[in-house]
Amino acid sequence: MADRDRERTGDRPPESEAAEGLTRRRALQVLAAGAAGAAAISAGACADGGEFGVPGTEDATDFEGATSGGNPRAAGTPTDPDLVSPVVWWDLVLTEDELASLAALCDVIIPEDEHSPGAAALGAHAFIDEWVSAPYDGNRDDLTLVRGGLVWLDIESAERFGGRFTELTLEQKHAICDDICWAENAAPEYRVAARFFDRVRDLTSTAFWTTAEGMADLGFVGNRPMPRFDGPPPEVLERLGLA
Repeated sequence: MADRDRERTGDRPPESEAAEGLTRRRALQVLAAGAAGAAAISAGACADGGEFGVPGTEDATDFEGATSGGNPRAAGTPTDPDLVSPVVWWDLVLTEDELASLAALCDVIIPEDEHSPGAAALGAHAFIDEWVSAPYDGNRDDLTLVRGGLVWLDIESAERFGGRFTELTLEQKHAICDDICWAENAAPEYRVAARFFDRVRDLTSTAFWTTAEGMADLGFVGNRPMPRFDGPPPEVLERLGLA
């Protein structure tokens, strides 16, 4: 009976014996044997152009076959990282004239003051250029909105003040932006332009307040070790009616 049980289980000793006799060396040997077996199976699959193999690359290693540009699986699914081209660059599409107008608008939205530089000095317009140039549906929609809005700015500037937006005085720029700065208050003829201004304001704010200077302007003190945290200061609690 003991021999019959040993036949069913091969040469495997009882569980208690296995647990007692399994040394670190033996565990490493088992792992090594398993890895060697998996490699042999994988090599056979690749040579046959199997699940991870690419026909015509029998001499390639597993990695080369799996990541080859000719392997449709190499790029993964739309939600997986692209192992063939992990970094994808795209061309920046805004022209120099458009960037100049955009920089002027960014500085109207967040001007220079005693605490920090203006948004354009920190590259907010370059950030927006990168954003609207990205090859994704939402970014393309923003490109249409931003480009159309910049054209509208120059037309409106010419009609009101006889020059391009970049040529206007600060007061003249404010006069135009005051009509489009809040969509809910904009006159019907300015509602599309107000959508443009709202989007540029969001992107300018994102660009500005993610820089070191922008965080300092906010007084942001997070992401750093603190010996203790005393909670909100009394003046804040008093302002909130919690003191």
